[in-house]
Amino acid sequence: MSTLAPPFTLQTATQKVRMAEDGWNSRDPERVSLVYTPDSRWRNRAEFITGRAEIVAFLSRKWAKELDYRLIKEIWAHSDNRIAVRFAYEWHDDSGNWFRSYGNENWEFDAQGLMQRRYACINDLPIKAVDRKFHWPLGRRPDDHPGLTDLGL
Repeated sequence: MSTLAPPFTLQTATQKVRMAEDGWNSRDPERVSLVYTPDSRWRNRAEFITGRAEIVAFLSRKWAKELDYRLIKEIWAHSDNRIAVRFAYEWHDDSGNWFRSYGNENWEFDAQGLMQRRYACINDLPIKAVDRKFHWPLGRRPDDHPGLTDLGL
């Protein structure tokens, strides 16, 4: 898997954000874990995660609960080895209740471009199925699908 390494420009940071979105939309915990350092540290909501094995376990639990998961990420800011993003994703639970989850992430990368720190704040909004905005087939968001700003999110 290709990585982009710091220092980031706006162009490479934007590419890194799209690569992360594509990885998470694969819903493949093993694949996603490979873009993090072996000792990567996360805070995801109120959960603290360390290392690839815990990342795989976390993502496996997440995607077993958050069904038909579709995510859009958008760059917010960047510096030499850090990127801030905002994101939204839609999913439903096993009872068919739909949600749109909104959040912000702060990322820090090592010299090889692997993420060593990820801090995420996320809020869930119950929505009706008719209010969904993310309708592409499961997997990578098509290039012509609107992003968060275009969707008014």
